[in-house]
Order: sequence, then structure tokens, then C-alpha cells
Amino acid sequence: MRFLKYLAWSALALASALLVVGVFLPTSAHVERSIRMTASPDTVFGIVNGFRRFKEWSPWAGLDPQARYTFSGPTTGVGARMEWSSDKPEVGSGSQEITAVEPGRSVTMRLDFAGQSAATSTMVIEPTAGGSLVRWSFDTSYEGNFAMRYFGLLFDGMVGADYEKGLSRLKSIAEGAVAGQPPAAQVAPVSPGAQ
Repeated sequence: MRFLKYLAWSALALASALLVVGVFLPTSAHVERSIRMTASPDTVFGIVNGFRRFKEWSPWAGLDPQARYTFSGPTTGVGARMEWSSDKPEVGSGSQEITAVEPGRSVTMRLDFAGQSAATSTMVIEPTAGGSLVRWSFDTSYEGNFAMRYFGLLFDGMVGADYEKGLSRLKSIAEGAVAGQPPAAQVAPVSPGAQ
């Protein structure tokens, strides 16, 4: 009986300590990665100012090829919206919607992950002498959630590599495109009668 009381008091002390420490942890998380590319800002903007090509450069698209995507609102610009749904927990379900656009310069999106808090993702495109510098950032708040503040400490390490992968894919696509248009399809000739 004495051991159970000791165990109960220890668990209570640990929980209290975690709560007190949680009060002093950061109330938000920020992840940001950037990449230089030879594509013009207009070309990059043409790709990221909507979701129809998101699966081409998304670092998460390959995690579940069976994920379902639904598009609504305008094709590009403010109000363009994409919802996704997957049976795989690492992909989950949610939506993102473009909330602000600065033509040729930036696209801001609101992300809603089912069962979690909302977040903001921003693509900023800066002209450079040889093309563009693209910065992709993610911001979320854990203001009233002390447990998620601990999670926030790990967020950069968990999401940063995905952002690097996505930017690398975006670079490949943008450098193969011409002023906001998709790259020309490579078509192999087919001999007559071949099926």
C-alpha cells in the first residue's frame, strides 16, 4: 500500500513538473527552408499559386498514391482549395486554402489538419540575378495546448527534411518550365501497329 501511495505521488509530481515546464515552452513553431533556382519568379509563382500541380512537387504525395484529392474554388489565387484524405496515418486528412497572394512574390495558405490546430504555410519568391530564391515556411500556434508545446520543440526536425525534398522537386519542375507553363511532355514515337 505504501508503494502505491509513493507511486501515485511520484506520478502527480511528474505531471505537475511537465505542466509547469510546458508553461515556459514556446507557444508556436516555425519551420523554414529555402532554395535557389534558375527559374524566374513568374514561373515559380505560376506553379505554386494553385493546387492542381501540388502532387508533382509535394514531398508527401508519394507516401500514399491512393490518397484522394478534391479541388474547389478558383483554379488559382485566393480561394483555391484542396482537400485530401488518406487511410494512412502519416498522410491523414485535411485541407489547404490560399488566403493571400502577392502576384509573382508570395502565396499564403491556411492548413487544417483533421483533429489538430490550423497552421499557415507561405511560399515567398524573391528575384535573384540568376533566377529565384524560394522560401517555404510553416507556422502554427500552441497557445493553449501545453502538451503540444513539447511536440513543437521537435517540429523543425520532423518537417524540415520534407520541406527540403519538396523544394528540390519544385526546383526541378520550375527549371523545366517556361514562364509559368508546364514543361513540354516528352513523347516517344510509336511505330505503326504497336499496341
